Amino acid sequence: MPETEAPAGEKRTSGSAYDEPLRVEGFKGSPDEIEAQWFNEVYKGRGDSMPQLTLRAVLMGTVLGGVLSLTNLYIGLKAGWGFGVTITACIVSYGIWSVFLRLGIARTPMTILENNCMQSTSSAAGYSTGSTLVSAFAAYYMINGQALPLGLTLAWVFFLAILGVTMAIPMKRQMINVEQLRFPTGIATAETLRALYSKGQRAAQSARALTYGAVVAAISQFWADGLRLVSPRLQAFGLNEFVDRLDRVVFGPAWIGRTVTFVWDPIFIAAGTLMGLRAAASIFFGGTLCWAVFVPVMQARGVIAGSGYRNVVQWTLWGGVSCMVVSGLLAFLMQWRAIAKAFRGIRGLITGAARPNGGLDAIETPASWFVAGQLVSLVALCWLAKTSFNMPVWQSVIAVAMSFFLALVACRVTGETDTTPTGAMGKVAQLTFGALNPGNMNVNLMSANITSSAAISSADLLTDLKSGYLLGANPRKQFIAQFCGIFIGTLATVLAFRFMVPTASVLGSDQFPAPAAQSWRAVAFALSKGFEALEPVKLWSIAIGGLTGALLTLLPKWFPRQAKWMPSASGIGLAWTFHWYYGFLFFVGALAGWIVERRSAKTAELYNFPVASGLIAGGSLMGVALIFWENGPVVWRQIFGG
Repeated sequence: MPETEAPAGEKRTSGSAYDEPLRVEGFKGSPDEIEAQWFNEVYKGRGDSMPQLTLRAVLMGTVLGGVLSLTNLYIGLKAGWGFGVTITACIVSYGIWSVFLRLGIARTPMTILENNCMQSTSSAAGYSTGSTLVSAFAAYYMINGQALPLGLTLAWVFFLAILGVTMAIPMKRQMINVEQLRFPTGIATAETLRALYSKGQRAAQSARALTYGAVVAAISQFWADGLRLVSPRLQAFGLNEFVDRLDRVVFGPAWIGRTVTFVWDPIFIAAGTLMGLRAAASIFFGGTLCWAVFVPVMQARGVIAGSGYRNVVQWTLWGGVSCMVVSGLLAFLMQWRAIAKAFRGIRGLITGAARPNGGLDAIETPASWFVAGQLVSLVALCWLAKTSFNMPVWQSVIAVAMSFFLALVACRVTGETDTTPTGAMGKVAQLTFGALNPGNMNVNLMSANITSSAAISSADLLTDLKSGYLLGANPRKQFIAQFCGIFIGTLATVLAFRFMVPTASVLGSDQFPAPAAQSWRAVAFALSKGFEALEPVKLWSIAIGGLTGALLTLLPKWFPRQAKWMPSASGIGLAWTFHWYYGFLFFVGALAGWIVERRSAKTAELYNFPVASGLIAGGSLMGVALIFWENGPVVWRQIFGG
């Protein structure tokens, strides 16, 4: 940070408070004691005195989020995958503002909590609004051969984002304050910001560790994907080529087709370190059971024809989704007292009673905002569904109601594993409406769209709030920052989608394979004849997965002393919805972090999270740079012509 006069509050914190490690392991005690400890030990001296929700922070987040939203949209249409933009936005924002200070354009540095609000704005713009376009809307385009009118599309994306963001309000206090779920990307973002702003000796060591990790990951990412961009002749020397050759020798085509293979991606290894050994081991165990046992058996019996992830996951996801859903809803019901407390503001809203003054209630997002956001979204989405697809109002109400409970599941899975199962949650809604309204594929798609969009927006907000929680930010101000990002994100992604996908024939082509949309379209077709169209294997998978999820949720309550050794239902279920090699990488990272911690707790405290955060930051930044390098001119021509 350049030597300039800091704003009020920054002098007190920049040289001391952020030099100590973040309270990642959380606090102990009853829910009230945990919240009081955070308020007194983390929030005071930071969030109560430091600028955070400022115009410059929101504007910076809006600009960066608008640009990064185009990148995520392009990746989603290409590979069906999206990535969080928070770490990228934080580092780029810090660099830009440092240049502004040197040039005299800015008079004071942006505080760490301003940068935290900035990343919330950019995250909403760059991540929360585009997922629905590359999945449900693209599938609708493929089925009907034409897109919805521009105005309707803008309204759908906007109100779906509002539904999801406000839906996270009552979940925040339970999942972040009380249960203190990890939300690994939130940890990585907070560690990145701390490294950028800290100045003490311990902080300098952590900052160097983060920097070294970022450099290693950036070099690795360039070696894997960047050499071919320099020259096609260099592709043979790329890291991915070496790994592919090794896979063909060690595993062979059959196992590669089941995703039981090696890949090299430091980002996922680092995410495993952040999520911890229990969740990562659960994913690895569940993935091995799925892809190395269940899939080969089903293939040998002729139930699953062919191989490849896109084909096989249509059979495996049912058990995994059932496990996550039953576990998440059961965990929700078991925490009914804490949830009731989170909703206590609603009673005051209805009766007119005043909210408590001061303390934590004064900075948490009010329950009245949740009520207002849900009511506005419900009315708007009911009208949009009726106008767009002649969808009965009662079905829209059911879709919104389902969204809340499935968003609970998605947020819990994200908190434990750092992966939001939006596609899986969408499949639950598709399954439900396949039974309620068989034969109507458009209603099937858009009802599921409501559910999955709410899930991803809720999980995104909670991930951002986790970083703010660790840094001592005001959660109400951070919520407002994220809400601001919805506007530019909606406009940028919808307009870009219209330009990049001028006709339905583009989707499913080599230009835009749109794998997420292909999956949604396939399920809509499969359920067009109703629930009874599901094969017996899928029905048995749903039943067994649900029973497994319930058992893994209840066992820690029955045997609390052994709870830390019991698998995570979220991890087990998630492993059945994505590639085996991701679970393997998660486990490698978690095991490495655990070994370091066992050998030296002090070393682990000083380096584990900074190194992991650096790997994620460096890999993400280089990934974005390579995407712009390869696809920037194409995207520019598709959006602006020429």
